[in-house]
Amino acid sequence: MIASSTQTPGAATRPTTVGFVNLGCSKNQVDSEVMLGVLARDGFELTADPARAEVVIINTCGFIEEAKQESINAIIEHGALKKNGLCKVLIAAGCLSQRYQGELLKELPELDGVVGTGDTGRIVEICRTLLGPGRKTRRVWASPPPYLYDEMTPRLRLGKTHSAYVKIAEGCNRNCAFCAIPIMRGKQRSRPVESIAAEARILAAEGVKELNLISQDTINYGVDLGVRNGLVTLLRELVKVNGLRWIRPFYLYPQQVTDELIDLYAGEETITKYIDMPFQHVNDAMLKRMHRLGDKAHITTLVDRLRTRIPGLSFRTAFIVGFPGETKAAFTELKRWLADMEFDRVGVFLYSDEEGTPAVAMDKKVDRAVMEERRAELLAVQEAISLKKSRGMIGRTLEVLVEGVSEETDLLLAARHEGQAPEIDGVVYLNDDSRGTDFKSVPPGTFVKAEITDAAAYDLVGRIVG
Repeated sequence: MIASSTQTPGAATRPTTVGFVNLGCSKNQVDSEVMLGVLARDGFELTADPARAEVVIINTCGFIEEAKQESINAIIEHGALKKNGLCKVLIAAGCLSQRYQGELLKELPELDGVVGTGDTGRIVEICRTLLGPGRKTRRVWASPPPYLYDEMTPRLRLGKTHSAYVKIAEGCNRNCAFCAIPIMRGKQRSRPVESIAAEARILAAEGVKELNLISQDTINYGVDLGVRNGLVTLLRELVKVNGLRWIRPFYLYPQQVTDELIDLYAGEETITKYIDMPFQHVNDAMLKRMHRLGDKAHITTLVDRLRTRIPGLSFRTAFIVGFPGETKAAFTELKRWLADMEFDRVGVFLYSDEEGTPAVAMDKKVDRAVMEERRAELLAVQEAISLKKSRGMIGRTLEVLVEGVSEETDLLLAARHEGQAPEIDGVVYLNDDSRGTDFKSVPPGTFVKAEITDAAAYDLVGRIVG
């Protein structure tokens, strides 16, 4: 994702142009938005074309092997602009930079600077240092993570104007055997409730209707601040913000789900009836090897409890296949459980060795080909479930949030219902307006009623009825 903006008024000299490439998850996106905001505030000119930029910043991802390779490829690709473009300075920021630091400078000579997750707030100072007259030294900035922005930090938001991500905490205190996030992002550090609520009010005043709450471990929000039941405390403040229609927390760990939290989901109209809770596996031996809390019985009971007490709940989860020691029997157990539980959305990831994590040293590694076969099997099971659920919605009337003209064709509008999170779930394609008006004239950010007329596994088709 590449951001664009205009020259900041009042700059004393011709501003330095910056091209920005954002990779990775929504948490990375917020980091990118913060860096873009402070760069624009301090007189840099942002361009959508990196070939026209004097400074090119790649905000990298280092979560899994595919993401790391994508980040490295982006650095190499944009490094060529130092020869055939205007680029004077190439910077790698983000998780990959925090994790590999000096190794990146050594292996990628096109890089001038490496900026870890603890120094994204210093991006203006870093750019000016690297642009300094006579500068020859390549440098690493890698303070201990994490850096946390607040409501006063400038942000130049990417994506839809009516939907925003808000990072409520950084880092993670868990010790999952496969995960390098604590290495890259540090221990958990939560923002104060007052800061998040203030940012929510600012965003709502700017026209944001959907607030997406993100962190590495959202259910654990506030534990480092000594706030008991912190997520409940935060949500009770956010539902008071005028203008917000959907508040959507992401990444709930399947522990510490209290009755107060469930009651809040069930009783507050503004909180989406949508749970995003990665389970990673359900075989008890695998969960233990993964260093995950709980077992299959706990997870199954929790899902039933949430569905019973939150009517209309949409449930998204995720699994890892091929973790060391995953036998055919363990995988078969997961596959059968997935078929029985009938989740609305499921992500399936291949295990990869991540340096510094406990799983690297584990025996009984699974071949890549076997992992891919298992992922395909799980996704096939889920596709059939999703298709059945989607077809069951034909004839229903849903409230949907209009996103704008579809990226697939300008003949359709794209929208989402409450059970569809931005970017990771499907959409509702709108192709008609029963009211006799041009359906394509409905502005993005508008909530309308849509009658569902057709369905695929992950997307729906509908017409506006009110």
